[in-house]
Amino acid sequence: MTDQAWPWPAGAATGIGSLPGTDIAEAQRVVLGELPALPHLPELPARGPGADLIGRTAGMLVELPVELYAGRWRVAPRPGRDLRRSRDLMERDLDQLAEQAEEYAGPIKVQAGGPLTLAASLELPIGGRLLRDPGAVRDLTGSLAEGLRAHVAAVARRLPRASVLLQLDEPSLPTVLAGRVPTESGLGAYRAVESTDAADLLRTVVEAVGVPTVVHCCAPEVPLELIRSTGAVAVALDLDLVTDLDPLGEAIDAGLGLLAGAASARPPSAGGAPTSAQVADRVRQLWDRLGFPRRQLAEQVVVTPACGLAGATPQYARAVLAACRDAGRRFTED
Repeated sequence: MTDQAWPWPAGAATGIGSLPGTDIAEAQRVVLGELPALPHLPELPARGPGADLIGRTAGMLVELPVELYAGRWRVAPRPGRDLRRSRDLMERDLDQLAEQAEEYAGPIKVQAGGPLTLAASLELPIGGRLLRDPGAVRDLTGSLAEGLRAHVAAVARRLPRASVLLQLDEPSLPTVLAGRVPTESGLGAYRAVESTDAADLLRTVVEAVGVPTVVHCCAPEVPLELIRSTGAVAVALDLDLVTDLDPLGEAIDAGLGLLAGAASARPPSAGGAPTSAQVADRVRQLWDRLGFPRRQLAEQVVVTPACGLAGATPQYARAVLAACRDAGRRFTED
């Protein structure tokens, strides 16, 4: 592959997004302290509705209000208190980010749900997921693209010396492509979305937002070629779920960056958090099997936990982020 500039420094590490707890000020301090090369805006789903992946992202949609109904997010006729709560939480998070990182001058990552996962999760007012209506999915994607463009601009205003990196979370992407999203009755499934259509939807968001974008999917069967075709700069995945090395090798060789999920997001039944040496070895072993040079590893790979850390203890989460940080630094010494 040809040399290229990556939107992160060599040997960088970052988090996937979520952390335990409800204190955004403390979560931001942890991220900035443990991940100085590529911090991210923390997500704290323990705060409740509006702090979860779907509610948090739905709060960014433009002219597409949502509400909670029977514990699920659905399209609403008008903005209400559920939408206000989601937006208030985000505004509080951005204010805290500006307060703590005002002088930060490097890359910073923000996360949001992608269009396919949103379509598989949000419900229509008449019932059923948006996924059942291709026109509604297109409208959702346009609304998301506009909302994320505004969100990235809001972060850039608060941190004028930083550069923003967007992560689109698509945990439902493989099931959407395979036609395995169940209907409400549980007796059937929604029709599969064609790969070309899914790529077009993701590409719409990537191109509209206009900043380097990572697509994250911590599920089996990540469609790497599809993700690469959208213009995304990198894919984020759980290394333990990679069973076929050839597609990953081809994607990396074609210029796709890798956010390598190399540390368990939950504490093991016995023992503590992995050491930086263990995390580094996990990534090196995969890289060596792919046959790429070590110098390229330090530049093209960012070390991360396998997925979000919302289910971990605060002590474990901090230890994992520190292990990822120190593992990334080891690659610059290889």
